[in-house]
Amino acid sequence: MGNKKLKFGVFACLLGFMGIATAQDWPDLEHFKEENTKIGLPAEGEDRVVFMGNSITIGWLAHDPDFFKGKSYVNRGIGGQTTPQMLLRFQQDVIALRPKVVVILAGTNDIAGNTGPTTVPAIMDNLKSMAQLARANQIKVILCSVLPAFDYPWRTGKEPNIKIPALNELIRQYAKQNNLIYLDYFSAMEDGNNGLKDSYTYDGVHPDKNGYKVMGPLAEEAIAKALEPK
Repeated sequence: MGNKKLKFGVFACLLGFMGIATAQDWPDLEHFKEENTKIGLPAEGEDRVVFMGNSITIGWLAHDPDFFKGKSYVNRGIGGQTTPQMLLRFQQDVIALRPKVVVILAGTNDIAGNTGPTTVPAIMDNLKSMAQLARANQIKVILCSVLPAFDYPWRTGKEPNIKIPALNELIRQYAKQNNLIYLDYFSAMEDGNNGLKDSYTYDGVHPDKNGYKVMGPLAEEAIAKALEPK
């Protein structure tokens, strides 16, 4: 089972790195098109929350599906994606669904170079743009820290153990300066060496069920805070 999980996690990230998305639909705009049509607009009084992200977000459904059951949570993660891809699909996969809250977890695949070379400030710019789009549409924003990773199995030597903490500090500062909620997964899951604790992962990058069990309560706390009347 561990080998299968490892292969799945690496494959999900390789989808972005190898350019599986066609040039005609680089951000994969068709991915959730049918589901978005079916889901429609929120019912009156519904506290809809959209989770925007990559394989770590969509993987939650496979490893801990109970977290989403019976809740108005919409998972819009696509394996391998980087922040520019998410920014391009933000309108249809977040704003058009009219949630009250969006939980944005993104950036690790950018550092891995899945869609080409980039910088930590450039990743932060894309996160800022998503946050600004959400706020302009009266959607509360939760910006997540990127999960720890010491290295990437599918592309070694990219120094995520250095770049992820640097990006997280920019996210934390931006959230504080703009009165957004900062959801700190990193501190709860880090192994003391800027890597993901072995007990929370099957490949050093993607959480397993134990990892999602750590993330769940932290996400719930942040969502509850976002939904508090102002």
